[in-house]
Amino acid sequence: MARSSRPAAGVGPARAVAELRTPALIVDAGLLDANLETMAAALPGPRLRPHVKAHKCSELARHQQQHGHLGFTCATLREMEVMAAAGLGTDLLLANEVVDAGRLSPLVAAGHRVTVAVDSVQTIDAAVAAGVPEVLIDVNVGLPRCGCDPADAPLLADEARRRGLAVRGVMGYEGHAVGVEDRPDRERLVGESMAVLAAAHAEVGGDVVSAGGTGSYDMNDVATEIQAGSYALMDTAYAKLGLPFGPALSVLATVVSVNRSGWAVADCGLKALGMDHGNPSLAGPLAGGLVWFCSDEHVTFSPPEGRARPKVGDRVELLAAHVDPTVAYHERLHLVDAGHEQVLDSWPVDMRGW
Repeated sequence: MARSSRPAAGVGPARAVAELRTPALIVDAGLLDANLETMAAALPGPRLRPHVKAHKCSELARHQQQHGHLGFTCATLREMEVMAAAGLGTDLLLANEVVDAGRLSPLVAAGHRVTVAVDSVQTIDAAVAAGVPEVLIDVNVGLPRCGCDPADAPLLADEARRRGLAVRGVMGYEGHAVGVEDRPDRERLVGESMAVLAAAHAEVGGDVVSAGGTGSYDMNDVATEIQAGSYALMDTAYAKLGLPFGPALSVLATVVSVNRSGWAVADCGLKALGMDHGNPSLAGPLAGGLVWFCSDEHVTFSPPEGRARPKVGDRVELLAAHVDPTVAYHERLHLVDAGHEQVLDSWPVDMRGW
């Protein structure tokens, strides 16, 4: 499939970034395109199954498709439904356990390829009841979350096949490893996790070994497909790993108060930022400044040493520490030019909700 030369087609005349209501998500179109190209070169075609939970935007997913990736990973039923409705249902994986998969039945009936992760008899029952024909056996590889005990994987595969399901293979997420800053430690943890998954796959069978994320995309040589998602927009947590992806996403905010003692306040707080990985960082002219803390609607910060405090009404940009929940707080992504002066296009974050 031909790749797009840029992610933003531009709809109508460009408007000024200064006209956006804040807080607003802005995406540097050039950096986004570079991120998509870099990943497509590293993991071409089916080697990458992009995880849409990171951006929750079907239009961005469409541009990932234009870079050669036809299969997608979803975390929620809502994401599955929107992707199918957008014509992106060539091969959708719900990489999550559900006990009521009935909402997937219309997708299957419409001809979309739907696969779900299962780690118990109950989730197998849910897939059968919904008419979902294909599953992956989700194996716990070290992250204390979903996934069956490795010893149970072949038993669950046998049960799924007995119930008439096609077992495409296995899935396991080394989420405890992907964010480890020391690369040798990260490689070791990924290797240990994938050894567990490879052993399970040898007993389960199937063509698919689905695993990985942005932090392990270039060191996971066991998975047949990598479920990376954050690479497209990036955040400061992943930026610490020295990955070849740029900070395409920032949150635009407006300074609403300035104190003579040295701090300023902008209208971007806990309700606009994913905070589980820490405070946001100041970007642009204020890069290097100090974020003091975030409250519900505010971020309190001080500028870099030697730089004058901003004025009330000035715009500031912040880089989120965790992209996934940050995007989910907002209704639109605004694609902007390299100078962050003009809005080139706006894409709805249409996979919000459940």
